[in-house]
Amino acid sequence: MDKMADVLGRAGAWCGQNKYLSAIKNAFQNFMPLTIAGAIGVLWCNVLVNESTGLGMFFKPIMALDFLNPAFQAVNFCTISCITVGITLGIAQEIGIWNMGAEKAGYIPGLVGLAAWLSVTNTSHMVEGAKDAFTGIAGNELGATGLFTGMIIGILSVELFCFFEKQDALKIKMPEQVPPGVARAFEVLVPATLTLIITACIGSACYNLTGLYLNDVIKNGIQGPLGAVGATIPGVMIIYLVIMLFWLVGIHGNNMLSAVKEALFTPLALENVEAFNKGETPKNIINMYFLQMCGEFGGSGVTIGLVIAIMIFGKREDNKAIASLSLVPGLFNINETVTFGIPMVLNPILGIPFVFACLVTILVGYVLTVIGFCPVACLTVPWTTPPIVFGFLATGANIMGAVTQAILIVVSTVIYVPFLIAYEKYQNKQAAEA
Repeated sequence: MDKMADVLGRAGAWCGQNKYLSAIKNAFQNFMPLTIAGAIGVLWCNVLVNESTGLGMFFKPIMALDFLNPAFQAVNFCTISCITVGITLGIAQEIGIWNMGAEKAGYIPGLVGLAAWLSVTNTSHMVEGAKDAFTGIAGNELGATGLFTGMIIGILSVELFCFFEKQDALKIKMPEQVPPGVARAFEVLVPATLTLIITACIGSACYNLTGLYLNDVIKNGIQGPLGAVGATIPGVMIIYLVIMLFWLVGIHGNNMLSAVKEALFTPLALENVEAFNKGETPKNIINMYFLQMCGEFGGSGVTIGLVIAIMIFGKREDNKAIASLSLVPGLFNINETVTFGIPMVLNPILGIPFVFACLVTILVGYVLTVIGFCPVACLTVPWTTPPIVFGFLATGANIMGAVTQAILIVVSTVIYVPFLIAYEKYQNKQAAEA
């Protein structure tokens, strides 16, 4: 156990200090409020004020509010449908701050990264029957389809910009009388220009050599294969096994692998949101919302099951006291009180279900979705939303999503019960020997 803790500790330290993983994680976390705002827009237009698929089918007076639908559709478009813009800018900004420091970086790296992504993006489109092309960016490239391209270009372009920015020969020095903001703009003028020229040339060379724009190459060669591998039960099992092993030694596993999870599963989730918004059936069973719904309810290790098990089957007052304190936070998916109060860290008995319970609930949730019992998760929900309510909202306000999460809570409780009984016997034996 000590050797495993040492290995995982070293891996955790590396992940925490890796600027690229940190940049991706921070960008997605910072964009989360906008993602939730976009989900509210989808809920309004498809679940509430909609006479074909929503509450309007049963309660006609609510359709008097349909004049607000365009506004909520706009909220969805400028957030979820344009997520690549925000994530690219966010990652580029994080890399710039990491390399240059917050004060020196300002917001120039974010702008450079965003402009670099635009420089490799297809902006010329032909409409069938039209004589001339029109200039613009395709909606799918603004959303989930362009996400990997934005992430890659956001990182590479700012690394290139920072390299040029460090070369004194490329800096335009202004007299001391010039205001600092203006002087700084001229100082980074040449590095920014060189960066954009290079990224634009890369995009142009890619199209000339392959006949495809860079986004299409990355989507077909990287994003598609990675998503196909990640969106499988074996792939998910491996990711969550590693997450829980980190937790077992006291390292925040979700933070360690957040960048990997977001990169793999958020594009799949956004494709579901777009399909749901169009009235189509979402296709991606495994996506970020599904994993939160089936593998993270009650906190990492689905410890809400342990809390319930203690309250029903527990005999020791110390464990019951911890469970009582942990119940309310657990309902909002916060479980540090039980994780470190029992404790679960390096626990030789409860550590077993702590690691494997979420793997079982994910598998059960997947099976229930495959057979059609549970709808496909297709909407962003705040991670602090209580279980059952979370399932209801994540599946597009479908009652079967709530029922599914209730079943998973029961499953997690059943998993923890025998280990809890064994653990309390161990505690009693230790107390008797003391």
